[in-house]
Amino acid sequence: MFGLTPDEGSAIALSLRVAAVATLASLVPGLAIAWVLARKRFPGRALLDGLVHLPLILPPVVTGYLLLLAFGRRGTFGSMLAEFGIVLSFRWTGAALACAVMGFPLMVRAMRLSLEAVDRRVEQAAATLGASPFAVFLTVTLPLALPGVLAGTVLAFAKAMGEFGATITFVSNIPGETQTLPSAIYTLTQVPGGEAGALRLTLISVAISMGALLISELLARRLGRRLGQGHEQMARGGGGA
Repeated sequence: MFGLTPDEGSAIALSLRVAAVATLASLVPGLAIAWVLARKRFPGRALLDGLVHLPLILPPVVTGYLLLLAFGRRGTFGSMLAEFGIVLSFRWTGAALACAVMGFPLMVRAMRLSLEAVDRRVEQAAATLGASPFAVFLTVTLPLALPGVLAGTVLAFAKAMGEFGATITFVSNIPGETQTLPSAIYTLTQVPGGEAGALRLTLISVAISMGALLISELLARRLGRRLGQGHEQMARGGGGA
């Protein structure tokens, strides 16, 4: 009951790798788009916001099919990438791309809300002291928004761990290559005697996702306390001056 088969162990390892790569690859673009949506007003902003959140409202199978059309071997971008030896369809890298696309809206939304909550007066004070806009972002904005950035990162990771529809449509369900935890669970539910394996992987999937969420909550609280202490010290320093 509690012993993992080689295929189950491979699915767990692949899911962790896919989720980690998808999350890390999304981090910088997600933060950049979240900042643009939170701080800028420009024509087409609503369209950009809609495109970012589109994977949340589309059926995952539709998203996977669109990825197949775009990044398949004969797709618009896939054919160009294939000329350089980069193939995404039916590869684990394609699974990472599908997971990144599905988790991107959750990441951006959490980061955007956190950036919008940052007091602009603190940023303006840093700017008046001669800090460049990039330095203000790195030293003031990002630390203050860090709990939201962390929450968005963990949400994207958890989403990647549970992604099924877009992944199986884009990269299929190949053991050892593209079979992630959800795909392995689905396979086990379709074969006689696979209930025990499906239950094992389900429990492991729940444990990993809950563990990530709990770690995120603990880190966010710790960061919040540190930021609060920093604000108090700044206020005392200002009062003493």
